[in-house]
Order: sequence, then C-alpha cells, then structure tokens
Amino acid sequence: MRFLTSPWSILGILSLVLNHVHAVAIDIDSTDSIKDAASEIAYGLMKWYTGNNTGDVPGNLPDPYYWWEAGAMFMSMVEYWYYTGDETYLPQTKQALIHQTGDKNDYMPTNQTLTEGNDDQLFWALAAMTAAELKFSDPGDEAASWVAQAQAVFNEQAARWDAANCDGGLRWQIYSFNAGWNYKNTISNGGFFQLAARLARYTGNTTYSDWAEKMWDWAAGTVILDTDSWTINDGTSVTNNCSTADHTQWTYNYGTFIVGCAFLYNHTENDVWKTRASNLLKTTYSTFFPDYMTANILVEVTCEPSGNCDYDQSSFKAYLVRWLALTAQMIPDFYEEIYTKLRASAAGAAAQCSGSAKTAGNTCGREWNSTTWDGTYGVGEQMAALQVVGSLMIDKGTLDPPVTYATGGTSKSDGSAGTGSGASSTDGTYTTLTAISSGDKAGAAILTIAVVVGLLGGAGWMMMGDF
Repeated sequence: MRFLTSPWSILGILSLVLNHVHAVAIDIDSTDSIKDAASEIAYGLMKWYTGNNTGDVPGNLPDPYYWWEAGAMFMSMVEYWYYTGDETYLPQTKQALIHQTGDKNDYMPTNQTLTEGNDDQLFWALAAMTAAELKFSDPGDEAASWVAQAQAVFNEQAARWDAANCDGGLRWQIYSFNAGWNYKNTISNGGFFQLAARLARYTGNTTYSDWAEKMWDWAAGTVILDTDSWTINDGTSVTNNCSTADHTQWTYNYGTFIVGCAFLYNHTENDVWKTRASNLLKTTYSTFFPDYMTANILVEVTCEPSGNCDYDQSSFKAYLVRWLALTAQMIPDFYEEIYTKLRASAAGAAAQCSGSAKTAGNTCGREWNSTTWDGTYGVGEQMAALQVVGSLMIDKGTLDPPVTYATGGTSKSDGSAGTGSGASSTDGTYTTLTAISSGDKAGAAILTIAVVVGLLGGAGWMMMGDF
C-alpha cells in the first residue's frame, strides 16, 4: 500500500476544523439521540469523500488517504445504514463498492493492482462480506454478489499461502517488486482468518473453517500470536525465517483475531474458539482500555498519548470497536463486559466531536478520554467516532445479528469466484500462484517507473507511505 500524494489544500481542510461550535450531544440511553449523533458524525465523515464528484473516481478518497481506508470507510457506511436505517448515503456506498471491485469482482481494480497488498484487498473484501451479512442492497447485474466478491478475495489469497517461507502465512505484499514483500504482517494474516471465519458461518462450507483453523495454527506457531501471554505483535520477516517480531501493539490486530474466533464459535459452538476470544479480550482490555488513563475508554496506546498517530493509525480504533460489537453479538456471554467499555468510549468520542453538521460536519478528535477537542481531525478520527457511537444501537436490542444464507441472507455464494487468478477450489485445495519470473519483474518495474514518471510530471513531488 503505497500511494503517490499531492499537497494538501490547506485552506479547504482548515475550513472543516476551524468552524467548530459544539460537541455532538448524545444520551446513550436514547435511541433517537444515538441516531441523531451518528447522523451528524456520518455527515462529517462523508464530507471527506470526493469520489462522487464529476471527474473523480467512485470509491476513492483524496490524498493523503490510501485506497484501503476508503474500503474501510464504506464498510463503516454499510454499518451506519444497518445501525440507523438512514439511506442517505446508500447510493454513494453501493456505487463505491461496485466500482472498486474491478472487472474480476475481486477488489483488484486496474488502477490499484501494482500497489495494493493483501491487507488492502482484505479491507474491501470485509466490506463486501459485511454487506452480505447485513443484507445491504444487492449489486444486481452490476457486479457479482457481495459474498461472491468476498469469496473471490479469499480464493486468491488462499492461493498465495507461502509454505516455502516460515511454513505458511501470507506476505504483506502481493507482488515481489513492492516494498514490504519480505514482511508477513499481522493484519493480512488476521484479516484472512477473519474473512475465512465469516465465510464459514455464512455459507456453512467447511473449506472456510478449515482454512481459518489453518491460519490460526500458523499464526500461533510463530511470533505473531503468543498464546502464552495472549499478545499479538505487528508482524515478522521471512529474512530470518520469522524468528523475531515487531512487537508494536495495535488495536486492529487484536480485533481481527477476536472477531474471527467469535464467528467460529457462533458457527461451530466449539468452546476452544470462545476461550481464545476470551483470552485475547483480556489482553485487549488491559492494553487498550488502560486504567491509568480513563477506565473503559479506548486508547490507541502506541501513538495516541504521544500525539503522533498517522493517517492509517488514526482509524485503527474504528475496526476494533466494530469487531468488538460483532463479538458481543456472536458470543452473548461477553456482551456486558464489551458494552461497558463501548458505552463509555462512545460518550467520550461524542464529546470529542465539535462543530455543526451545517458547517464543519462535526469534526471529531482522537482522544476520547478528554472532553476538550484535541485538535485532531480526519477520516480515521471521524470513522472511529461513527463506529463507536453507532455500535450503541446494538445495545438497544432492536437489531438482528448478521445473517447467514440459511437464516435469510440474499447474497448468493460462488465458491469458484476468483479461481481464475491461480486458485483451485473445486476440491477444497489451492495451488500457489505461478512464480514471478525475472521478465515479469522487469516488465512490471518498467510499467511502475512509467506510471511514477507520469504522475511526477503532474504533481512535482511525492510522499511514500507504509501501512
């Protein structure tokens, strides 16, 4: 995930944040208040979106935001619709998901193929999976079904299983010419685990649960997932046979494994998955809801206290919040312990949202344990606030949990989706993609250079970002 970026339009951004007037009012015991607060925050989030403007590309966010975060944002907008029933943004959301799925319905559109990694593709796949589970408006004749899009990504990524290095797992990058090729990052592997678990529950096909278990076993056998301390590290490198870890702690790495366990428990009723989720939740609570700050309020501890979260990291809390809410639905025994924290975090997040929906779009800050706006703003902060406030609608007991195909889902399965890209699922087995030859690498490098030179001619400069 590496994008060329152009300079900020400083005046435009400042106009969003300098017009703040008041915090978003919320009564966490009132359905109407929660919906009103979520509506204000959603309005502020969609003000960042330009993909529906004439001449822009549907589904893209402007610089400096990466393509994957647009997928995460539209996943959040599907969930906003689910939480509130508000159809205001349904056309833009559906258009974005369909446009970015690409010609092969696998979230590898031609304008992203050279730079996207496995984690990028997964966030869009999880958006499609969410649309299937929540019975979001089907694509119809415009694209494959939501669940088929998710299956296409699953099949392609299963084909990338890297048994030759560290005995398995997924590399961060899809192509060897991209920086990070030697890194096996947790969110790619945990995201695949989550996707497999959700496909297993939705379709009832044991191929997916088998792959979820295979991914768990691999991660738990490496330095990524420590099942003695129940900590999750950020990744490891094939250059030393995955013997050392990047020990950085991020919320979303925990969230993706927790919710994957929750879906598998809900699907199989096997207590091992409930126990694993419980153990990871305990570490999540102690690490990211620290008593030494404000009890029960979520903190991105690696970057938030020091004030140096980047554009990616500012969004990570959004995913943990959503996946905790899903976990509460999948494992009701954990409901109250989770929602004790989500209620407090939602109240804190609303207090960080300043402005008016008619002017600044209720700019939301990052530090939910402070009642004074911290001066931060952006897609990540706005999305995190929307997720935690919206999640309170589950607390009202009026929402059905995500469906399966057997319990009323309308999105139709296609187990062979994506298999034209190197995977074979007719017998539940997969083959690795054909190795990239030196000629392929050279050709891709030439193409990459041509694209970069062309963009540099227009932009004059570039910024490189790692996710």
